Amino acid sequence: MQRSRLRFLFLNIGHFLDHLFVLIFATAALHMTTEWGLSYAELIPYATPGFIAFGIGAIPAGWLADKWSREGMMIVFFLGIGTSSVLTSTAETPLEMALYVTLIGMFAAIYHPVGLAMIVDGIEKTGVPIAINGVFGNMGVAGAALLTGFLMDVSGWRSAFIVPGAGSIAVGILYLLFVHAHRAETGSVTDQTVGVKQAATLSRHMLIRTFGIILLTSAIGGLIFQSTTFSLPKVFEERLSEIAGNTTSIGSYAFVVFTIASFAQLVVGHLLDRHSVRNVFATVALFQAVFFFAMTQLDGMASFPVAIAFMLVVFGQIPINDVLIGRIVHSHWRSRAYALRSVVSFSVMASTLPLVAWMHGAWGFNMLFGVLSLSATLIFLSVLFLPASEKPVPAPLAA
Repeated sequence: MQRSRLRFLFLNIGHFLDHLFVLIFATAALHMTTEWGLSYAELIPYATPGFIAFGIGAIPAGWLADKWSREGMMIVFFLGIGTSSVLTSTAETPLEMALYVTLIGMFAAIYHPVGLAMIVDGIEKTGVPIAINGVFGNMGVAGAALLTGFLMDVSGWRSAFIVPGAGSIAVGILYLLFVHAHRAETGSVTDQTVGVKQAATLSRHMLIRTFGIILLTSAIGGLIFQSTTFSLPKVFEERLSEIAGNTTSIGSYAFVVFTIASFAQLVVGHLLDRHSVRNVFATVALFQAVFFFAMTQLDGMASFPVAIAFMLVVFGQIPINDVLIGRIVHSHWRSRAYALRSVVSFSVMASTLPLVAWMHGAWGFNMLFGVLSLSATLIFLSVLFLPASEKPVPAPLAA
């Protein structure tokens, strides 16, 4: 039991670091614009290759995890993403930055197909564990804005990549020792757990339709998540200019919003273990549409509580598709199923950055929030076609 809890802690730390690393650039870009003589709209597309790698890399990561070792892939994740971040601190041009951020994206791609499969393997009620793990991921989003802003104001943007990079390498070494200690104790060389629950008994037609809805809502959700988390520091710089006078204060406001919103996943996870995914998902999507539309009408401090409100439901949506996959997909295929969802979600997230830059340059953020409101409405309509219940049959799988 103690080992299980410690492994869960490592997986949660991994999710924190995963989201922290992919968003360091979002806040660091506020200083790089001055150093490299580029506008915000010109600079942020250089992060696009990293998010492409973040999405596409999930497929080989999921395949290797299912065929080789999930714990081995987690070791590669911790050490690889930490080393890549340290290398990013040496960038001297935007092109070099794009190269190193792509390397970060390649290692960041490992976490979701591997870590999520490890979390849900062998447990019946997956909502709360996935939600807890999601909170750590969202704290990584929040920490990226706060930590990056603080480190840039104290010692420059390069330290914002060096400090967390060194931390991830240290965690990777500890996790390596943890895995080897367990294998030495048990004599086991495999980390795959035999599931104790059966996938949901859906007809082939319903299974295909459900997974199609998962991929569609993952794509739209990726657009919404990336647009809001990447843009929020810039939104606050523009709309809270009277009280957010430097990068640290901007990062602090973003940290407050992300931190409060992250705990929405615990509420959603609790609801998913007790109610149908369709009802919970539809409610969350409807609130997203309402709050995004409200944001198109607001400026100044009035936008701050609404930002908290829309981030609550943006973060609240995160565990829903992951719980659904855990319920309908067999354990032996689960890493690859999570990988496919990640490819769709993060590929859309990669293409979102040029969209955000274009819309901000042409019309500002009000147009962006209008598009996000329509996107959330499409999610709401899509999830109405999910099955009314997808609860699994609690029959053990054969060894």
